[in-house]
Amino acid sequence: MGAIEEKLEAALNDQIRWELYSSYLYLSMSSYFSSIKLPGFANWMRVQAQEELMHAMKFYDYVVERGGRVRLQAIDQPGQDWKSPLDVAEEVYQHEQKVTSLINGLMDMATAKKDHATMDMLQWFVKEQVEEESNADAIVQKLKMVSDEKGLGMLDQELGLRPPKLQPVPSKGGK
Repeated sequence: MGAIEEKLEAALNDQIRWELYSSYLYLSMSSYFSSIKLPGFANWMRVQAQEELMHAMKFYDYVVERGGRVRLQAIDQPGQDWKSPLDVAEEVYQHEQKVTSLINGLMDMATAKKDHATMDMLQWFVKEQVEEESNADAIVQKLKMVSDEKGLGMLDQELGLRPPKLQPVPSKGGK
């Protein structure tokens, strides 16, 4: 298999930055929802932030496993204020579409370089992005149907049921 090719390693490092930015963005959105007293939406976004952090770590671990060097980059400041829950949901959907295009670009690069190991690893992300876009679009569509506070409250309750994703990281020392 060999070491990862330099340009592909750099692109994977950039994807780590995007995944960390995604986590940061969704955490900011969670804070926004908390501030407008929508704890279910805040929970959903917080869980989404955790999931994006796990995605970043999958890329991180893969680069290390392939003998590459992870080079962390600056993360842009995310937005902090939105006009409405629908505005947030639409931004999430657009952001996930952007991430999908980045994953597809990585897959194109790995394919061109005939790096089958990276193609295999990326296949998980290709499938994951179908789910990410679908979930974001579903929330957009539900918010478009909500016409009153009662409907928004019901959707908030539904989104509050999403369980956390983070699992404890086992220590290498055995304790």
